[in-house]
Amino acid sequence: MKAGLIGYPLKNGFSKAWFTKRFENLNMKDSSYENYPLEQIEEFDLLCKNHPELNGLSVTIPHKQAIIPYLDSLSPEAEAIGAVNCIHFTNGQKLGHNTDAIGFKTSLLEWLGDYKPESALVLGIGGAAKAIIHVLNQENIRVTKVGLHANPSTQKKAYTDLTETDYREHQLIVNCSPLGMHPNPEDLVPLNYELITENHWCYDLIYNPDQTRFLEESAKRGAKIKNGLQMLHLQAEAAFSIWNSK
Repeated sequence: MKAGLIGYPLKNGFSKAWFTKRFENLNMKDSSYENYPLEQIEEFDLLCKNHPELNGLSVTIPHKQAIIPYLDSLSPEAEAIGAVNCIHFTNGQKLGHNTDAIGFKTSLLEWLGDYKPESALVLGIGGAAKAIIHVLNQENIRVTKVGLHANPSTQKKAYTDLTETDYREHQLIVNCSPLGMHPNPEDLVPLNYELITENHWCYDLIYNPDQTRFLEESAKRGAKIKNGLQMLHLQAEAAFSIWNSK
């Protein structure tokens, strides 16, 4: 198997290390996983031309939505989400999948256990946020999207618009933005942390560092916290299964 990761910039080595170890454990000696930093999505076709041996690609920031026009088809879930983080090359076709949703759903439900929040704040507006919103909709958890600027047409609120009632009514908060990610761990999601309580569940898709400032500040107020490492493992495992399918 020949696979790799596209995105820009590729700051972490998780995917390459994880898949390389997976290949070693399964004695897949001819398999490899490489990083392919693509600053512009327009470079994708040339990458495919130069590497016809590819079986699969992982897709990360900022190309999860921009990649779609370059693919031949999408899985039903990727089409419903509107974002792709996994590409399968098979029978001359480039097929787009979304395993972020699989990873998030499994890890979220395991973490929540018997607790079922009625509503959630989803921080960020990128491709990862689309997958998270898709899962929350499936679970009948009402979503309020939050970004740096409000957008009434997409029902998105600005951080500064969030009221005390918003914090009280949205017990689940999911950070899908890159704020706090290595190499800028000092960045803090601009919430009013004085309104975070022990009733909140705060999930950060970021896994490097292990605990972002968003999680640290939330934990100080008694909130339950979780980072994105388990989700990352689960989505990688799902991608591996897709690439090994016919």
